[in-house]
Amino acid sequence: MSEDKLNHKFNHVLRLADHVMVLSQRLSQWCGKGPALEEDMALTNVALDLIGQARLWYAYAAELEGKGRTEDKLVFLRDAHDFHNFLLVEQPNGSYADTLTRQFLFDTWHYHYLQALKSSTDQQIAAIAEKSLKEVTYHLRRSSDLVVRLGDGTALSHQMMQAALEELWRFSGEMFMDDDIDIGMYAAGVAPLPSALKPAWDAHIADIMHAATLHLPVANSWMHKGGKQGVHTEHMGYLLAEMQFLQRAYPGAQW
Repeated sequence: MSEDKLNHKFNHVLRLADHVMVLSQRLSQWCGKGPALEEDMALTNVALDLIGQARLWYAYAAELEGKGRTEDKLVFLRDAHDFHNFLLVEQPNGSYADTLTRQFLFDTWHYHYLQALKSSTDQQIAAIAEKSLKEVTYHLRRSSDLVVRLGDGTALSHQMMQAALEELWRFSGEMFMDDDIDIGMYAAGVAPLPSALKPAWDAHIADIMHAATLHLPVANSWMHKGGKQGVHTEHMGYLLAEMQFLQRAYPGAQW
């Protein structure tokens, strides 16, 4: 494999790791603060699932890079501009409506992307995708169900879900913007083009929004972008300061 293709694969795998690691960090902030005990435990378990997936992606990224960095170093010793996650997943938790809407939008993308990755020409990527998909199928079913229950619930829950959707929608478009890494991985048969997954994502989103009696924002709304290239919102720095504090304060610390 050429050096350019290897670099593209490393960066592609690193992105997949960053998406789920950052979202897991966000979800973990709800631990002990959920609206009900059962929901608190369920959301924490989703966060743990995503950490497990992140470890698999980071371990493979470290192997591809071949510079001796471990998964811990990739997580705790990179600055914000070196992370390449979607802007969506770094958005603050806000209310529970905001958290669930963010989760639902990402889960729908995540499910369809992993489905496509199962056919990757890279056997390691295909294997991680297949393993992760078992958990993500549950994540999507859960977030879809809760969006419907709250959207079609009380007048207040409906209002809060609609407001969350309108606020977070502008971060959803980045998930389907193709760049050089995406195009290179598609040409090599490693990964799908993100833009090709948009119709399936749209269809599921529309079905759930209809059942939830929520109104979708305008389809061609302006969208934020830049997370995949390391350009983040102001929230990312605060998130990393919390997530990386121990390793930064005590370099090399181990349990």
